[in-house]
Amino acid sequence: MTDETLATPVRLRTTLDSVPGYKPGKPAAAEGDTVVYKISSNENPYPPLPSVVEAVHEAVATMNRYPDMASSELTHALAQKLGVSDDEVSFGTGSVGILAALIAITCEPGDEVVYAWRSFEAYPIVTALTGARSVQVPLDADARHDLDAMAAAVTDRTRLLIVCTPNNPTGPSVRTDELRAFIEKLPKDLLVVLDEAYLEFVEADDAPDALAFYREFPNVVVLRTFSKAYGLAGLRVGYAVARPRITEALRKAATPFGVNDMAQKAAVASLAAYDELEERVQALVAERRRVVEALADADLNIPDTQANFVWLPLGERTEEFAGVAKDAGLVVRPFAGEGVRATIAEPEANDRLVDVVKGFVGTR
Repeated sequence: MTDETLATPVRLRTTLDSVPGYKPGKPAAAEGDTVVYKISSNENPYPPLPSVVEAVHEAVATMNRYPDMASSELTHALAQKLGVSDDEVSFGTGSVGILAALIAITCEPGDEVVYAWRSFEAYPIVTALTGARSVQVPLDADARHDLDAMAAAVTDRTRLLIVCTPNNPTGPSVRTDELRAFIEKLPKDLLVVLDEAYLEFVEADDAPDALAFYREFPNVVVLRTFSKAYGLAGLRVGYAVARPRITEALRKAATPFGVNDMAQKAAVASLAAYDELEERVQALVAERRRVVEALADADLNIPDTQANFVWLPLGERTEEFAGVAKDAGLVVRPFAGEGVRATIAEPEANDRLVDVVKGFVGTR
C-alpha cells in the first residue's frame, strides 16, 4: 500500500501531539566475535530460577483459559509476605500499568501530577494520556529529589505526587527523615506514590521503610514490581499497596485479565523462592559496589546509586559516549544532553563498562 492509501481522516486526540514516545533499551546486536551486552534496560542478568520456569511451564498448558482476574493466589501470597490484607494489594501490567491506573482514578483533565525530573520517562507519558498536566521539579545538584521544591510546586490542582526512590535513572534514594517532613507538609487528600521499583537493591541505612510510611499516612501508596530484582521483566507484574478504597478503584480501572496466568504463577513461585533470589540480589549489589569503587577516580561526579544501575552525568557528550560504548559491545541508555544510565550486569560487562568510561573521560 502507498502512503496515500494508508492515510486516514480519523480524528485523534490532540493530546497525543505532546506525548513523548517511550524509548525502550535497544536489543544487543552481535558485533563479529565480540560478546555484546545490553545494559540499557536495568534487567536482571540472571536467568529465571528453575522453580519459576517449572511454574510457567505448568501454566502454559492452560493458556486457552482466561487467567484469574482477581489474581487471588498471588494476592494472598503477597499480602502475607507484606503483612497487609488482601484488600490492600492490587496488580497491573508492571508498575507503570498500576501508575497509569492511579493517575486515571485521581486526575480529571487539567489536574496536575508532580514528580522530580529527570526521573522515570514513563511519568510524562501516562500523565499526558489522562489529560492531566505534568509538573516536573528539577533534581538537586546531587541528582536527588528536591523535596522542598516539590512541596512548593503543589497547588490546588495537584492530585497525585510521585517519589521515585531509588530514582530512575540517577540512582539515589530519599532519606527517612526528609520524606517524613515532606509528607507532613502536603495536603492530606493528595495521593503520594512511593515508586520503589528498585527497592531490593537498596542498602542505605537512612532509606525509608515505605510500608511503615503507608501505615502512618493514609494518602500514601507503595508501588513495586516483579520486573527487576525478581527477574520477571518479560511477564509484566507490578503491584500497589494501598487503602482498600483505592485498591477497589484500581481494580475497576485495570485492564481486565491484564496480568496473565503465567505471570501470576511465576510471581507466586518467585515469592516462595525469595531466599534464592536474595542471593542474586546481593551478588548484584556487590557488583554495584565494585563498579562504583572502580569508577571513583574517573573524572565524573557519579551520584550515590541504590539501584541496579549507575548514572554517568556526561551532559553534551552523552550521545558520543553511547556510540563509543556501542563500538565496545555495550548497549547503554543515553538521555541526550544529560547522561547515560548503565545497568549492573554480568561481571564481564561491568569490567568493560569501567574500561570504556575511564578511556572516555579519563581519571582525576
